[in-house]
Amino acid sequence: MKRVYIRKVEVCAPAHVLFRWHTMPGVFQRLSPPFEHVSLIAHSGTITDGSTAKIQITQGPIAHDCVFEHFGYEEGKKFCDKQVKGPFQSWTHTHSCLQVDDNNSILEDRIEYELPLSLISNLAAGAFVDRKLESVFNYRHQVTRADVERFHKERGANRMRVLVSGATGLVGSALTNFLTSQGHEVVKLVRRGGTNATTVQWDPVRGALNPSDLEGFDVVVHLAGESVAQRWTDDAKTKIRESRISGTKLIAEALARVHKKPRALVCASAIGYYGDRGTEALSEGSLPGAGFLAGVCQEWEGATASAASAGIRVVNLRFGVILSTAGGALAKMLPIFQMGAGGILGSGRQYMSWITLEDAVQGIYFAMRQDGLSGPVNIVAPKPCTNAEFTSALGKVLHRPTILPVPSFGPRMLFGEMADEMLFAGAKVLPTKLEKQGFQFQYPELESALRHELGK
Repeated sequence: MKRVYIRKVEVCAPAHVLFRWHTMPGVFQRLSPPFEHVSLIAHSGTITDGSTAKIQITQGPIAHDCVFEHFGYEEGKKFCDKQVKGPFQSWTHTHSCLQVDDNNSILEDRIEYELPLSLISNLAAGAFVDRKLESVFNYRHQVTRADVERFHKERGANRMRVLVSGATGLVGSALTNFLTSQGHEVVKLVRRGGTNATTVQWDPVRGALNPSDLEGFDVVVHLAGESVAQRWTDDAKTKIRESRISGTKLIAEALARVHKKPRALVCASAIGYYGDRGTEALSEGSLPGAGFLAGVCQEWEGATASAASAGIRVVNLRFGVILSTAGGALAKMLPIFQMGAGGILGSGRQYMSWITLEDAVQGIYFAMRQDGLSGPVNIVAPKPCTNAEFTSALGKVLHRPTILPVPSFGPRMLFGEMADEMLFAGAKVLPTKLEKQGFQFQYPELESALRHELGK
């Protein structure tokens, strides 16, 4: 027995623009909710009849390889895909772009599916699948509306050629998919693979980067660096420091020697710059704090000096805790909270300055294009919370208790100095510069942010 699911969203853009956006590279990844753990393995590159996409869907320890084939292509109006291989008895998804008036259109997603052993499985699992689809398409349509309206609004703007380091990381991959879906060209700065049309090779350890390879870029976004989410042994601290300072200095010095300078160097930093500051409200003009991370961040930002001296607009992105189920802090704590074992860390009074992955990407994009923005910029949501408030909100969204506090000796035994500076310390950081420049947050409230990231 076939089941039918239909979901519509209205977009402030003509139907042909809505359709065109669906043909852009990176759109599949943009529309894949992180809480569903879907990865694109291979794609033939188009949505025309006969083209295919191979994806992997992971549910707990089980991974399903699925193949879908596109058909029913009508330029500017609709396209369809059907399951060739996968867990369903049958699956057909029709994407229709319907014109409302000159300025508005509707995307209609219609899915017809049949479960294996359909009579029994429909009774047992049909409602569960429908709830899953509702969660997925709520996420997809939020992304679609925002991205298509931006795509339409900026259709006459110059497309940028962007060099991105750390392009395979959590933030870098999300940024790359967004940029390509908006029609920008992305070239990745990589350690292996050689220099070609899609990559530029460098070796930050040996200090090797050819300035001539950096010619012709409008913006350079530098996100690469050793993860700080590990026990800070002496060796780890050296890698954390050197990966940030040496790599940043190498890029900045190479860009200073480029004949045609990029319009901006947008470089990662972190709110670790402020150290442990209690309840003090912190803006970009606040003094630095004390500790290992604060010292690293000061040197990290200072390593961009040669680019700034060469007349390149430099933006130092002080990232807060980035919320995403695809990686980072939220992904690590999620299994514990889902088991009902989550609780406050230490006193719970330490402030946590957070931002969703989506708003972090949009913050980077804003910094890339906003000529009046330079120097340090706090990439955080406008409403920081305490650890106790975050714990309560996450428990509420997951419908799990959060009554068991986490004893401080456990994290300190596991992570040592890192626990003291990152888990039990806090900073109430505000996005002062972003707000003054008119940046609009999509998810300024913690609970709505968590619901978006978790599909709740």
